[in-house]
This record gives sequence, C-alpha cells and structure tokens, in this order.
Amino acid sequence: MSSPMVSLLVEIPEELHESLQGYLESHAAWSQQRAFCAALSLFLMQNGGGDRRVNRIYLDTLFDYAA
Repeated sequence: MSSPMVSLLVEIPEELHESLQGYLESHAAWSQQRAFCAALSLFLMQNGGGDRRVNRIYLDTLFDYAA
C-alpha cells in the first residue's frame, strides 16, 4: 500500500529549475517528483530529528523502490 500524496506549489530560482530540467533530461529514471522527494527527505534526515518514516522515503526514492 502506498503512502498518501500531497501536492505542493513552490517557487524556486530559475537557475535551480534550469539545472533540474537539465538533470531530468539526461536521467530518464528520475522525475521532478522523485527529485523533490529525495531532496526534501534528505534535508529532513539531516535537520529534522530522525523520523524513521522520512529515512524510509529517502531510501525508497533514492533507489526507486515502488511502494
């Protein structure tokens, strides 16, 4: 059973968006959603207090495990 999803609308610097688009164009296995999940979960792992669910999301996203 997969986790519930929530949509976010965020503004990011244009340079960051261009860099992300370039990465996604050359790495077909990655999507914008996957990249944001990996980045946000890594940030929370490093700064957010050690929630094991966040650790699991990071690992699943990084290694592309389907939930």
